[in-house]
Amino acid sequence: QVQLVESGGGQVQAGGSLRLSCAASRRISSTYRMAWFRQAPGKEREFVSSIMWGGGGSTAYADSVKGRFTISGDNGKNMVTLQMNNLKPEDTAVYYCTMHSREGDYWGQGTQVTVSS
Repeated sequence: QVQLVESGGGQVQAGGSLRLSCAASRRISSTYRMAWFRQAPGKEREFVSSIMWGGGGSTAYADSVKGRFTISGDNGKNMVTLQMNNLKPEDTAVYYCTMHSREGDYWGQGTQVTVSS
């Protein structure tokens, strides 16, 4: 079994920044993608950003965070970070780290991000 541990959440005012990190308890060599999702109160979980291992490390972002969030990662350590700048109240949510491999998909427990206006 693999545990994903997120850190870096917290409370910040609008316009501020936070950096989320996620580390896997062990490395899985078949991992091909790591991503962040989020779920706001009363809303469905939604995709935020992803990074592919291999193929140049291509990244993807939800339209709502493009230009404000940056994902990066370390393939060798199965670690991923999400730099979040210019945060808005609508970014308030629980943020989940995910790891996708040929062994299976794994989710972290989530970290709360609260942005006040």
